[in-house]
Amino acid sequence: MLDFESIIQIPTPLERIEEDLFVEKGVEVFVKRDDLTHPFISGNKFRKLKYNLVEAEKQGKNRLLTFGGAYSNHLSAFAFACREFGFRGKALVRGDELNESSSPTLAFAHAMGVELEFVSREAYRDKEKLSAAYTEEYFIIPEGGSNALAVQGVAELVSEIGDFDYLLTACGTGGTLAGLLKGAPEHAEVIGISVLKNGDFLQEEVSKLLGHSFPDRARLLTAYHFGGYARYTEELLDFIRDFEAKHGILLEQVYTGKVFYAFYDLLRRDFFRRGAKVILLHTGGMQGRGAGL
Repeated sequence: MLDFESIIQIPTPLERIEEDLFVEKGVEVFVKRDDLTHPFISGNKFRKLKYNLVEAEKQGKNRLLTFGGAYSNHLSAFAFACREFGFRGKALVRGDELNESSSPTLAFAHAMGVELEFVSREAYRDKEKLSAAYTEEYFIIPEGGSNALAVQGVAELVSEIGDFDYLLTACGTGGTLAGLLKGAPEHAEVIGISVLKNGDFLQEEVSKLLGHSFPDRARLLTAYHFGGYARYTEELLDFIRDFEAKHGILLEQVYTGKVFYAFYDLLRRDFFRRGAKVILLHTGGMQGRGAGL
């Protein structure tokens, strides 16, 4: 039986942050510190992997296959989890021009014992076809870890928060947003901030994961991608540095920095009603921190 409790910190803290701007706008703001679950299997990546690992063990499969890019937080967490919990891991990596030393993420996954197979970007688009050769021998975990089992794991997070009015999260594959919607109270609004350019398709992905249409109480905002996945601007980096100096909470430029930036922008535009309790989900992924931060 998998022993998560020995290394994973659950529940994670809910930390209040304060600024004059919050008083002016009449909101309470809290950060759900899911970055503190574990140094390597952090935040939503653990939540998504949890029941996938349980199901793999239940099926008696000790080989896991997943997908990812050169800087994938999921791939990094997957690699550590495989080593920690005794699975043999394999990853199909987007980009046949890459190798095991092309990024710190790939080097880490290789060091953890994960077999890396590099595929062309064209072939990578058809992950179902790529998976077909492995389904008998391997338990398949999709890109980003997002499937029904991931939704189940993320939904548990909401019970650790208590009551709230708004919950903001980064959105890359839709699994975290779907899980939060599954667990959130009916009166609460859950807001996904797409970190991808042209991220409108994520609404359909979330609907598929939930098994029903995109809820009215959900929002997907696509204007805060800063140029696309893993792209950033000096404006974003300056914001991150300023936030860290004020609150002592580290962010990164791929996911969390964009969510927190979006929150402040929305707050200044009076998006949130007065008296509201707002939760900012820190999804971890600090292995992706860079850009001179």
